Amino acid sequence: MAPPHFRRTSYVSRPMADLFPDSLPSGTTPEPMREDAPLADRLRPANLAEVIGQDHLTGPEGAIGRMVAAGRLSSMILWGPPGTGKTTIARLLADSVGMRFESVSAVFSGVADLKKAFAAADKAAQAGQRTLLFVDEIHRFNRAQQDGFLPFVERGTVTLVGATTENPSFALNAALLSRAQVLILQRLDHDALGQLLDRAEGLQGPLPLTPPARDALVASADGDGRFLLNQAETLYNANIGEPLDPAALSKFLQRRVAVYDKDREGHYNLISALHKAVRGSDVQASLYYLARMLTAGEEPRFLARRLVRMAVEDIGMADPQALVQCMAAKDAYEFLGSPEGELALVQACTYLATAPKSNAVYKAQKAAFRSANETGSLMPPQNILNAPTKLMKDIGYGSGYSYDHDAEDGFSGDNYWPQEMEPQTYYQPLERGFEREVKKRLDYWDSLRRERG
Repeated sequence: MAPPHFRRTSYVSRPMADLFPDSLPSGTTPEPMREDAPLADRLRPANLAEVIGQDHLTGPEGAIGRMVAAGRLSSMILWGPPGTGKTTIARLLADSVGMRFESVSAVFSGVADLKKAFAAADKAAQAGQRTLLFVDEIHRFNRAQQDGFLPFVERGTVTLVGATTENPSFALNAALLSRAQVLILQRLDHDALGQLLDRAEGLQGPLPLTPPARDALVASADGDGRFLLNQAETLYNANIGEPLDPAALSKFLQRRVAVYDKDREGHYNLISALHKAVRGSDVQASLYYLARMLTAGEEPRFLARRLVRMAVEDIGMADPQALVQCMAAKDAYEFLGSPEGELALVQACTYLATAPKSNAVYKAQKAAFRSANETGSLMPPQNILNAPTKLMKDIGYGSGYSYDHDAEDGFSGDNYWPQEMEPQTYYQPLERGFEREVKKRLDYWDSLRRERG
């Protein structure tokens, strides 16, 4: 027999269904909750109304609240951070509408487990019992496995409820997403986490903490209710005499590491926030997001590359030194390494956020590339072509070229565009920073061109 954590969960849903053991077979009456069960299990909600922090979904006006009121569930994907109640909601959903609950984990289950789950759901359907199939960590199934759900969802063999911490847009098949509603669970805020501690204290008694230390404990959970209750249980089990203050608490408990997957949603969200804060000239927010990424373990060289990109995309010629600063910061980091070299990245970020902004070069690149793609292989005018051979000279290459340094003001005003193409305007400097001076030059040269025809 497989270890318990490899077995499928299958039972008829009933009040307090979420407290059933994972290995409980279908239709078996659950044993009473053990007094030594983990605190988080003993505090699991008995109904959807007791779920904390997700009223936008479970309340009367929420998507889940409306489905339960109607007595019919549609397939859904529950997307949210760890410890926000995805598994609890799934179990309570089945209970709320009288459905049979079947659970698999994408971490521990394979094709054979899915086939057994679908076969059990088919058999239950023949007996008139609908099945809610809960798939934890559904994003861990590969594309082919995800496609395997489609026929059973389409013909109503199961109502699929998937749980994921990853952005479904990237982690799940489009075909599966089109058949399920994506519901977003919110990170538990300070008040919601406080309510969880209130429930714990109602069951176990006051925590051995001063009020400031209690607030610090809530903050340390970083929105994860399960983590908070586990920390509270550690405090209860330690039999602490005098209440701990924040300093003593920080020594006793390790602060939760911020959720950050360097190749997943958290990574892209934070780099997007950093880039937009720099573009918006908010130096304080820029430094905050840079610090978030560095302290979470982001590769500093990745951030150096992104800072270089910001320098040329959002500042450009408004302050050409921005690119120099970023390249110097990259070199400084390579020379010093971490953590000393990270200060150079902070300096570069500060420089970018406080520099004048212009995307004129960025827009010019896009416009010029578009023209290059549209015009194909147009020849430049012959007067600006080199003529290294006699034949090329004979057919007019280089004929009539004006050497600008010999012209008045060092400017000939010649036409440099292909004959079949009208002169274009790609780069339009803004009246900001160094570009203000560049604009004066361009305006001056344009006036000379008009004067000289």
